Amino acid sequence: MARRGVDVRLLLPDKSDSESSIAVAHSHYSDLLEAGVKIYETHDVVLHSKTLVIDGVWSAVGSSNFDHRSVIFNDEVDVVVLGTETATELEAMFADDQRDATAIDLKAWKNRPLLQRLRETLVIAWQKLL
Repeated sequence: MARRGVDVRLLLPDKSDSESSIAVAHSHYSDLLEAGVKIYETHDVVLHSKTLVIDGVWSAVGSSNFDHRSVIFNDEVDVVVLGTETATELEAMFADDQRDATAIDLKAWKNRPLLQRLRETLVIAWQKLL
């Protein structure tokens, strides 16, 4: 979608109670950034909310993660709401959280430390189990 000019933004934590989960997420950053997705990382906060707003009218809030376990194994719940009021509230919350976050730059991302890139590569084999 971002390749077609759609404004796709992800707000993700830079830390987690699961280092391997962060490494799996990081392993996808290059592809996402190259596709035009804007990624922002929060600091000193474990961000656990999962929200989605499309076209200012279609909103989703829930517990589902973007991973294999959430789809296949975990008991996740998501609510979809049609209407501008909820979408406007969620967009305002996102904008507020985004102000305190750091944008991830593709060029800087590609120059991250070798050890970090190696860890991300190694954890890919295990990502369906995490």
